[in-house]
Amino acid sequence: MATQKNGNFPTVCVTKSLSVHPKSLQPQQILSLSNLDRQCPLLMYLVFFYKPTSVYQNLSLDLVFSKLKSGLEETLSVWYPAAGRLSLNPNDGKLNIWCNNKGAILVEAVTQVKISELGDLSQYNEFLEKLVYKPVFNGNFAEMPLVVAQVTRFGCGGYSVGIGTSHSLFDGPGSYDFLRAWASNSAIMKDKGGIEVHKPVHERGRMRMTNSHVAKSAMAPRAAAIDHLYMLIKNALGAGQNLSEMGNMNYVTKTFHLSGAMIESFKRKIFGQGRGNFSCSSFELVAAHLWKARTKAVGVKKEAIVCLQFAVDTRNKMVPPLPKGFSGNAFVLASVALTAGELEQGSHEAIVEKIKKAKNSINNDYVNAYNEALEGPQGTLPPLKELTLVSDWTRMPFHKVDFVHGEAGAASPLISPIPQVAYFMQNPTDVKGIDLRIGLLPQTVNAFSHYFLNNLH
Repeated sequence: MATQKNGNFPTVCVTKSLSVHPKSLQPQQILSLSNLDRQCPLLMYLVFFYKPTSVYQNLSLDLVFSKLKSGLEETLSVWYPAAGRLSLNPNDGKLNIWCNNKGAILVEAVTQVKISELGDLSQYNEFLEKLVYKPVFNGNFAEMPLVVAQVTRFGCGGYSVGIGTSHSLFDGPGSYDFLRAWASNSAIMKDKGGIEVHKPVHERGRMRMTNSHVAKSAMAPRAAAIDHLYMLIKNALGAGQNLSEMGNMNYVTKTFHLSGAMIESFKRKIFGQGRGNFSCSSFELVAAHLWKARTKAVGVKKEAIVCLQFAVDTRNKMVPPLPKGFSGNAFVLASVALTAGELEQGSHEAIVEKIKKAKNSINNDYVNAYNEALEGPQGTLPPLKELTLVSDWTRMPFHKVDFVHGEAGAASPLISPIPQVAYFMQNPTDVKGIDLRIGLLPQTVNAFSHYFLNNLH
């Protein structure tokens, strides 16, 4: 029995750990990944909380564990790459997935902590790190599981299910479908198979680079996000910034709650009652406002170039569209670049228009150019203060994944490998609300909070 300690909280005790294999074994095969899949092969963690109810009184941890295990066995039979391991191609040194049925890791744990003692579950708390299983990585991808999970019973009778999935396996929508399928197959305190999930398509198909894409021409389209990123790095190096040192900085993770009513009020305040023919999504307005507030808070010089980059799902941007159930990574970054002075002086409406234009520029040619630009050696993205990164999760309501009984009280991501990314998440109690989660340097937290919240209220 392993014991994990954290701050003033009592211990979390791991009581069981085992490998879970597909119920139906697939023939071993290599699944060739795309350049998008290879960008971040690390595990991304998410913790689901299920608060205690009277329904749980006769629910044992053994039953929950065994149901999750059998449900995972069934799910891995369909999502078979998740039971494999990453593998380096000896010819080109690139990562692919070896579908070898090695399985996922499932862990059982108990703690005397009550969920209520953790406070606001949407705010990051170091204790959450103890609610996930973190395999030791010694540099050998062939030994690293692609899916790990830990179910923890709390002293109050509630549960958490902490799950780590390799970003090389799938992106947000793929992960969401996988988790929904697993929860449905586990059937804890509900009828089995209560949801419909598209049958997953694991082959990367047109997202993989082909020889036809490698041949460049002077007229070939370029990916603005890649060009802008190189420009920012070049400018930072020219200004004498130590990028490797910046990568070691500690970030404070904060969540800001924006209710649907608050966002609608902000739209009226910015655009007026009528709005005429102008329309914008909540994402576009909040992203524009976030970019302004963060750039001002970190103190970028007015003449410096700053960028807003945000993830765009290309599933329906490709020609023809990617197949329903495509499980691989299909997001690319769109990008807007201005000087900090132009951003500060520009109206929200003008910034929103630039965001719309960048979003609309994502097409088949852009995706090919983006993929091609990732052909070279991959490096860790430095946390540039001139770069604001946004990822929209509002169409993936993870809190609705029903692992135990009903919706989760919260679905809390752990700190990502790129901590400064701002995540837009759906609020569990307000479908039109947005929970903005962002990593900030300690010295900028107060300034950002002021600039971001000042105009919203």
